[in-house]
Amino acid sequence: MSDSEKKHIHSFQAEVKQVLDIVIHSLYTNREIFVRELISNAADALEKMRHEKLVNESIADKDLPLEIHIDVDEDAKHICISDSGVGMTEDEIQENLGTIAHSGTREFLKRLKEASSSNGGVQLIGQFGVGFYSAFMVSHEVTVETRSFKTDAHGMQWTSDGGGQYALTAKDGLARGTKITLSLRDDAHEFADVERLKDTVKKYSNFVPFPIQINGEKVNTIQALWTRNKNDITGEEYTEFYKFIANANDDPIFHMHFSADVPLMVNALLYVPATNMEMFGFGKMDPGVNLYCRKVLIQQESNVILPDWLRFVKGVVDSEDLPLNISRETLQDNALIRKLRKVITSRFIKFLGEQFKTNREKYSEFWKTFGLFLKQGAVEDFEYRQEIAPLLLFESSSTENGETASLSEYVSRMRAGQDKIFYINGPSREALQNGPYMEAFAKRGIEVLYLYEPIDDFVLSSLHEFEGKTLTSADQGDLDLPDAPEAEEPSEKTPSLSKDDGEILCGWMKGLLGDKVTAVRDSKRLVESPAMIVSSDSMMSASMQRVMQAMQKDMLPLGKHSLEINLKHPILIQLFQLKNQGGSESFLKMIVDHIYDNAMIEAGLMDDPRTMVKRNYDILEKAITAKEF
Repeated sequence: MSDSEKKHIHSFQAEVKQVLDIVIHSLYTNREIFVRELISNAADALEKMRHEKLVNESIADKDLPLEIHIDVDEDAKHICISDSGVGMTEDEIQENLGTIAHSGTREFLKRLKEASSSNGGVQLIGQFGVGFYSAFMVSHEVTVETRSFKTDAHGMQWTSDGGGQYALTAKDGLARGTKITLSLRDDAHEFADVERLKDTVKKYSNFVPFPIQINGEKVNTIQALWTRNKNDITGEEYTEFYKFIANANDDPIFHMHFSADVPLMVNALLYVPATNMEMFGFGKMDPGVNLYCRKVLIQQESNVILPDWLRFVKGVVDSEDLPLNISRETLQDNALIRKLRKVITSRFIKFLGEQFKTNREKYSEFWKTFGLFLKQGAVEDFEYRQEIAPLLLFESSSTENGETASLSEYVSRMRAGQDKIFYINGPSREALQNGPYMEAFAKRGIEVLYLYEPIDDFVLSSLHEFEGKTLTSADQGDLDLPDAPEAEEPSEKTPSLSKDDGEILCGWMKGLLGDKVTAVRDSKRLVESPAMIVSSDSMMSASMQRVMQAMQKDMLPLGKHSLEINLKHPILIQLFQLKNQGGSESFLKMIVDHIYDNAMIEAGLMDDPRTMVKRNYDILEKAITAKEF
């Protein structure tokens, strides 16, 4: 062995061995992270080398291409990761690999132990470089061969088993850069599988801006599209990148590509897919946005970038401002993450608003597929509720079947003096149009939004108002509606019970119905129907009661409601006359119960129809035996 190849044994600082033990056994939750860490270090070295080439004429091996090579020996269970970056001098290798973060203090060790054992994970983010030491999670020995770009530097070899010492040897014949050889532990032989390694590289480091070759095959073949100028990217490139990042076969509905410098340095490329898998019963989707820092994957399917109600969004967010923790697996500055989340979420909501204004047809397609997610946001996310509101679409009494209107469009059509936005929930458009609740609104020419989903009531009640107009359910009791336009004078006056007779009838029916209703009263809204149920609770409409009842089943009693009757309807007039003529008390009660049950059905509040079915047969029997045909 020549003098230049003599091995010198060095000891780690007294506490570094303990620190290294924590790094190896406690710091990372996923051992494959070592691939990302070593490639990231190599990419950093190459980036520095690229800079040196621009400012320094005196560089060793100046013509070496800037590349990362990974060579796998499946038989020997060795992995070699090499780069042609800046390399290290003897002093640099001792400083970079013989210590950890230039710190061997007891205070540092104490903080690291506390962090590694806490539920929140390590929070000493970005304070020192320990990514290299992740190699010992899978290696029983690590060898580093390196030569600095400085022309007077000589090659060095560093070797350690992760214990208390490392060997440092001068080595001739090395090219510029760094080569790390991992001798895999018995329980880590899976990483000597070339395909396994390819998948890991593609997962974490696919967008590293330097070629990565594994056993001579380039594996990072997809460009980091989000870093390019959007004006230079074709629609086909956007679509192909979507299919790669989302593992999809279809084309996306929308894509949003934006960059920002303030308040954070952000590049984002987000997509709205064409298919909502939750609609097909595949369960709740996982978040679809991957978080990167300088093109290196930090968190796959990140749950910190967008709120849960935007989980359908696919794509990439990259921020150079993100501080990374000691293991790159958690993020340090929660305030910074909240700021990033707000920037991305607000920008995406703004983007949807732009699509609504410029491409209504395509936005309507989006709404049919993903509208339920925006509704979830309006109910659950107070921070963005008002921003979501203009994006909501509903059918209405003024739109054609299948066509929708926004709340802003409704407001633009409101009658002079109207201060409420009215809505009604029901199973279908036909059911709502033909139901008793729409009669008063149709007569007055007042538009009503049609809601078909249970969540819709929660959405509009959560919003409470829009553009200063109160959102009000059309089946709410005590509605203050404007007077209906006067009709032409009829040739014969429409029969009706008098006010006094009406009060008598209402009181008598309330007595028969008992606690089923809080009141029976003359309706100012009914035109064609004999009766309807209205809520007596100002905080909960009849349709909201229906939704709550469906959710809670028998656990939730029905809310308070009243029965409104139409004193002009022949059934009510005949009922009053039959009562005054001394009709059968049991038959009269049967009729009153039937009127009430019919109203409950139209309100969607009938829970068990069996009693009503039996009463139907009883009424039919009495009608047949009466022989009055």
